[in-house]
Amino acid sequence: MMMMMMMMMMMMMGFVTGVPTVPVKNLNGSSPVHPALAGITGILMSAAALPVCLTRPPKLVLHPPPVSKSDIKPVPGFGHCCRKTTKKQARKGKTPEEVVKKYLQKVKSPPEEDCTICMEPLGGPSGYKGPGVGPCGHQYHFQCLVAMYNNGNKDGSLQCPTCKTIYGVKTGNQPAGKMEYHVIPHSLPGHPDCKSVRIIYNIPPGIQGPEHPNPGKPFTARGFPRHCYLPDSEKGRKVLRLLLVAWDRRLIFSVGTSSTTGESDTVIWNEVHHKTEFGSNLTGHGFPDPGHLDNVLEELRAQGITEDDAMMEK
Repeated sequence: MMMMMMMMMMMMMGFVTGVPTVPVKNLNGSSPVHPALAGITGILMSAAALPVCLTRPPKLVLHPPPVSKSDIKPVPGFGHCCRKTTKKQARKGKTPEEVVKKYLQKVKSPPEEDCTICMEPLGGPSGYKGPGVGPCGHQYHFQCLVAMYNNGNKDGSLQCPTCKTIYGVKTGNQPAGKMEYHVIPHSLPGHPDCKSVRIIYNIPPGIQGPEHPNPGKPFTARGFPRHCYLPDSEKGRKVLRLLLVAWDRRLIFSVGTSSTTGESDTVIWNEVHHKTEFGSNLTGHGFPDPGHLDNVLEELRAQGITEDDAMMEK
C-alpha cells in the first residue's frame, strides 16, 4: 500500500512517464491518472467529496462567567443572605421513653401480627413492653421504638419505620458551617427568562460530636466551598426557602461514608439533591432538568419539610 501511494504521488508530480493515463473525474474536473491506480484514486476522491461534520466534545461548565460584586444582588423577598449553624444542637431535654410515649397510644388487644422492627409477635411474650400504635396506624413494641430512637439523633422526633411519617421536628447531624445565597445576572440552561440563585455552602473539617458515627474522631470536609444553583423563579425561591429550613435543621449534609470516594468520617450530602453544574449537565448535576425542582420538594418532604414551613420562613 505504501509503494502504491508513492507511485501515485510520483505520477501526479510528473515523475512517471511513458505510461498512458486515463481521466478520472473529481469535483474539480478531470486529471490524468495512471490506469493501475485509477480505481484507488477514484475511491480517495470520492471519500474526499463526502461531507465532514466536525463537532467539539461537550464541555463541563461548573461555574458561571465572572460576576462583579456590584452585580450580586439579594434574593427578592429574602431579608438576609447568610445562615450559620453552631456546634450545639437544640435538644428536647426528655428521655427516649418520654419522647416515644408522646407519639404513641397503648393497644389493649394487639392484632396477630409481628412487630416489623424485631419480627416478634406483637401480642406474644417477647420481653418487650407494648405494643403501641402511632397516629398513622402502624403498631410496634414500645421498647423497639425506644431502641430505634436511641440509634438516631435523639432530637425529639420519631419516624414511623413503615410509612416514614415524621412526628415532631426532625433534625440531623450536619456539622457547623455557613450557607450564603444571592442572585447573579446569568441564566441557567432551560431557564432563559430569569436570573440565577447561587448558593455557597462552606463547612470546615472538625471533630465529631455525640450525634455523629464516631464521637471524638476527626472528620474531613472535601470540596468546600460548594457552589449550587437554582433558577430565580417563583418555584426556585420556594425551594430556596425550604432549603433554608433544612439547613437550620441540619439536614443538608451529614457525616458518614462517601458513596463516590469510599472515604469514611467525611461530610456528605444528605439525600437532598443539588445542582452543582451551572452551564452544562454532563454529570447529571446540572441544567436543563425540567423535574429537578419538583424532585427536591419531594426529597424535602421526606425529611419532614413542607410548604407550611416555607410560609413560616417568610
